[in-house]
Amino acid sequence: MRRAQPHNARFIFCNYNPVADRRESQLPQTNPFRSAPFVAHPKAPIMRNMTVLAVAALLAGTPAFGETAPAALTQPQAPAAAKPAVAASEAPAPRTSAKAAPASTPEQRSAEALALSHEPTFDEGSAQRIREAALSYSDIAVRGGWPEIPTDAKFAPGAAGANDELLRKRLIISGDLAADQDRGAFDQTLAAAVKRFQVRHGLAATGGVTARTIAALNVPVQKRIKQLEASLERLDNMTFAFGPRYVVVNIPAAFAEAIENDAVVRRYRVIVGKTEKPSPTLTADITSVNLNPTWTVPSSITETEISAHMRKDPGYLARMHMEVRDAHDNPIDPQAVDWSGTHAPNFTVRQQNGAWNALGAVKIDMPNAYSVYMHDTNQRNLFSDDYRFDSHGCSRVDNVRDLAAWLLKDQPKWSRAAIDAAIATGERHDIPVTRKIPVAWIYLTAWMTRDQTVQFRNDTYHQDEQLLEATAEEAAFFSQAGNHPLTAHLAQ
Repeated sequence: MRRAQPHNARFIFCNYNPVADRRESQLPQTNPFRSAPFVAHPKAPIMRNMTVLAVAALLAGTPAFGETAPAALTQPQAPAAAKPAVAASEAPAPRTSAKAAPASTPEQRSAEALALSHEPTFDEGSAQRIREAALSYSDIAVRGGWPEIPTDAKFAPGAAGANDELLRKRLIISGDLAADQDRGAFDQTLAAAVKRFQVRHGLAATGGVTARTIAALNVPVQKRIKQLEASLERLDNMTFAFGPRYVVVNIPAAFAEAIENDAVVRRYRVIVGKTEKPSPTLTADITSVNLNPTWTVPSSITETEISAHMRKDPGYLARMHMEVRDAHDNPIDPQAVDWSGTHAPNFTVRQQNGAWNALGAVKIDMPNAYSVYMHDTNQRNLFSDDYRFDSHGCSRVDNVRDLAAWLLKDQPKWSRAAIDAAIATGERHDIPVTRKIPVAWIYLTAWMTRDQTVQFRNDTYHQDEQLLEATAEEAAFFSQAGNHPLTAHLAQ
């Protein structure tokens, strides 16, 4: 299989090179409320000679790869091309409670996420659907984009506001509100449209127009096209062996999905890599499930973090149930080790299994070039956070015992109850899967599911920007090559 590696092929052992840290809203993908309808278009290469974004830019008079949008977008006069696939008055209305009670257990959180949609983020039709979405958003760009909502705008249910109709126009253009709902104060219909928008952008579906919601509303259509374009480029440059059962982690969404027979049957919150230690994109196969695993600390973490702790507190290893081993797996007295951190360690630090173990009670093996994997954690409270970019590169999975049971479902002796019982003994169990299960860690900040819902997430690692810059340089090369008699064959 070929791996999509936009930026991180050099990284290993869940401990990556630093880049600028930046926190933006990152909330779970949710209900499949439909956006604008999309008409199928013939497949065509999108990144050579002319991209969808470039077409939109030429027609709309905007820079193809510029980082900033024009100061003001012309407000379109005819938003009819972006009617919702299902009229808002006909679509199932989301719950209107102002604030839902937070899920308090792993089982509740994963059940809540699954109940909202069974549509996979990534399947065999993803690339073509993203093409269709990019063309539809390009049409919005040609018509002038959408209006900008003042950052200090106030909206109150049942009360008329100065920007209510501007908000309605904005939501009509993106297909979140029916075209015949362009007049009136902030009512339940408008609140439902706001919720539709929020769930498509990974925001808390409150129906209230928060600062984060306004920020997402004001992202220019040109940037949304670039997100779709970058996501398509990634999918066009990777190969994945879809099977009847497979697992997907979409890093920007911070969610994992277990897909069976083309439907999501499990969905879990995950904690992925920090911005300075990002999770890699990869394809691999899940080969086994480890219960009560030990943790062999990566040498990079030993050299930096462990050494720093030992210099300050010589009792740190003992307190953390860690031991030092030589190249032959013989124990070493920690007091005999040089913890200065001035050179690479010639020993291994291993953490014993138990409640203190950083991998928690479950590890899912998926051999790959980056030495990353999926696992439990002893800090499960972090799964309740909206921003879940906090690991060294591996993927921590909420309710991971449920995922383990699904992976082992064809082995009756390893039911969920049996897994819980085995973990309770404290003994290590390494359980091979009977058939390898494909797994993909992908980086999609924009995608469209089969029900025509277009989803967007923040580009937390700033990979879209890097990828599009590289692609623009490649397009420029082929354009120049096509005009030169000695290199014209390269552009064919």
